[in-house]
Amino acid sequence: MQNNTTILKVSELNRYIKGLIHGDPRLRDVWVAGELSNFKHHRSGHMYFTLKDGNSALRCVYFRRENVRCTFQPSDGMEVILNGNISVYEPNGVYQLYVSEMEPAGMGSLYLAFEQMKARLEEEGLFSMEHKKVLPFLPKKIGLITSPTGAALQDMLATFKKRFPHVEILVVESLVQGSEAAKDLVNAINLLEERNDIDLIILARGGGSIEDLWPFNEEIVARAIFKAKKPVISAVGHETDFTIADFVADYRAATPTAAAAAAVPELEEIQSQLKQFSERAALTLKRRMQREKQTLDYIVSERFFNLPKNRVKSARETLQQLSAGMSREMVRLLQYKGMKLGALQDKLESYSPLQVMSRGYCFCRDEENKIVRSVKDIKTGSLLNLNFTDGLARCRAEEIEEGSILDS
Repeated sequence: MQNNTTILKVSELNRYIKGLIHGDPRLRDVWVAGELSNFKHHRSGHMYFTLKDGNSALRCVYFRRENVRCTFQPSDGMEVILNGNISVYEPNGVYQLYVSEMEPAGMGSLYLAFEQMKARLEEEGLFSMEHKKVLPFLPKKIGLITSPTGAALQDMLATFKKRFPHVEILVVESLVQGSEAAKDLVNAINLLEERNDIDLIILARGGGSIEDLWPFNEEIVARAIFKAKKPVISAVGHETDFTIADFVADYRAATPTAAAAAAVPELEEIQSQLKQFSERAALTLKRRMQREKQTLDYIVSERFFNLPKNRVKSARETLQQLSAGMSREMVRLLQYKGMKLGALQDKLESYSPLQVMSRGYCFCRDEENKIVRSVKDIKTGSLLNLNFTDGLARCRAEEIEEGSILDS
């Protein structure tokens, strides 16, 4: 070793190499493709992994302040394209790529994020048919969440007016594009959920790129739709556009206009159906009455029905005969009783004391007004009252003779 040789510390050498690398403009903004391995998402939010191909490997770090913009979830085995700068990590002298941007190779990051979220939410059951609510047949009031300046709003209002002008529409203005749109959509859904007069909620916006429609792919919007107690229709983009909101909603409409058509029936069609129902009901009632009349006529003419009627008629005739016979018997009985009463009356009169007395007889009472029945009941000198039919004679007994008056 020569006396003028400079001896460097490890840290100094690593710092020197780091300076050389930083001085290379090609390494300050480099794009590199490879496969992810040894991926680790630290609880601090930083991501650490290795990017490799068939021959080499490169250590990488994706700090939290950068990866929050990543729209998909990286994982081992995923082919990606990274952008960043090469630098040396001085504590261990390892050079690595400090990532500022990550995209899936051969697939857009938003599309990959869409597929990842779709698979995860589907596994949780957010798309299950058993959770789908039935749309009301005729909602009284509909909450419409959309942009106030979009063409979708005017198309839907025109469709509502044409199909069923009596329905009430409450338009809740919301951002439908941009980084703040997802929160705005969730707030609008929650606002309509708190109202008791809303029967149906519609999320609507016109077509656009996947970036434009991305708020409807946000997880917070999907979970707000899933938690909603009121039925939700998703009408986002054109017929070929699909969002996470479409899969979670209770009904997916191909376009905003189709959503309006699905939300309310056509008034003329309802009126026509009501007329048909009324005519059908009248015809059914008429046929029913005819059948009932035929049944009644048949029953009346049947022996089963006539037998009770004839028995009642016969019983009525028998009752009339018995009533007439009873009347005759009552007259005969009254006549017989009258004759018998007359005979008893004659007999009673023949036994009457007055009747006997009218033939010259009288009866005698003593001083105490007791009837005297025998001469043994009186004494000589007793005061007697002789009762005649026409008066009373008072006399005194001067002499008493015993014996039957028939003997004299």
